[in-house]
Amino acid sequence: MVANYLSVLLSGRTSQASAMATSPNLIVAIVFALLTVASSHVYFEERFEDGWEDRWVVSDWKKEENLAGQWNYTSGKWSGDPNDKGIQTSEDYKFYAISAEFPEFSNKDKTLVFQFSVKHEQKLDCGGGYMKLLSGEVDQKKFGGDTPYSIMFGPDICGYSTKKVHAIFSYQGSNHLIKKDVPCETDQLTHVYTFVLRPDATYSILIDNVEKQSGSLYSDWDILPPKQIKDAKAKKPEAWDDKEHIPDPEDKKPEGYDDIPKELPDPDAKKPEDWDDEEDGEWTPPTIANPEYKGPWKPKQIKNPNYKGKWKAPMIDNPDFKDDPDFFVYPHLKYVGIELWQVKSGTMFDNILVCDDPDYAKKLAEETWGKHKDVCCNLLFHVAL
Repeated sequence: MVANYLSVLLSGRTSQASAMATSPNLIVAIVFALLTVASSHVYFEERFEDGWEDRWVVSDWKKEENLAGQWNYTSGKWSGDPNDKGIQTSEDYKFYAISAEFPEFSNKDKTLVFQFSVKHEQKLDCGGGYMKLLSGEVDQKKFGGDTPYSIMFGPDICGYSTKKVHAIFSYQGSNHLIKKDVPCETDQLTHVYTFVLRPDATYSILIDNVEKQSGSLYSDWDILPPKQIKDAKAKKPEAWDDKEHIPDPEDKKPEGYDDIPKELPDPDAKKPEDWDDEEDGEWTPPTIANPEYKGPWKPKQIKNPNYKGKWKAPMIDNPDFKDDPDFFVYPHLKYVGIELWQVKSGTMFDNILVCDDPDYAKKLAEETWGKHKDVCCNLLFHVAL
């Protein structure tokens, strides 16, 4: 209802809007929605509608080697809306590079949200589906694999070993990968990948509006040296008892335990008919394992009442740690780019967003991917048949 009202209002139909705005609850909801829109800052949003080619620059990277792939503008083989198009890789064993510029901004003291949808129609065996944010001045016609970037984010698949979401930060000339494992989707449907970076150095990674990973930039990346390290000079105290179990001092060996033989004559064995005691010697039956024999006696184990746990060296302040509260701040963010190598083409990108509001990003995902996901799934099922 709120969305319908805002649509009517923004279209200029004020009389119809006035008639709709009669409910107090609706008025409160409308005010809240307007405040949310007003407080959100969208730095870049691309749904690949009319005029998209004017906003994007295809790089000449790898053209001289005849290794530059062509982008197709298409809705794909299965889509919930044939008019909802994106850009898709179209040639196998090719490199792809394309970028778009937006007004420069800094994420200092702001939440940064980087979101896009990607679909691998080709049953991807090896290839990327990630995107990059770049800073400063970039020659977009030369944008390629060696172009420095600020953030790289998105899925990457190659064989059985690599099926993960990349989340990489550039800091002082080095690229730092997330240490946690974030599995990516591997089917042929559209999925939305969202990276939320907050000013308190926390983050969230979402797939299809569901959080898959979160934590601290300090602990989940090795961008800065750790604040604390193990004390290399510390030694385990001699009195430290790290044996979790000990022999029961009250357990006694049963009488006759040592008299139990390891093997017994086989009671079912019979002397062969052709056995000659004079020639073969006295016949003795073969032996078998004695089921009563339990091996050398050992007292049973009980929990050690003095167990202190496994000893660990205490943590101390790292003398090499020097905090940089802005290590994840990029003051000159200015471009979004796609730079890929694909063995098998068919990856499609759409609905790219750079903003400061996770709620707006969630809403965009629901309006696009969420609106068509079930239809796309059914279409893919029938195509597979």
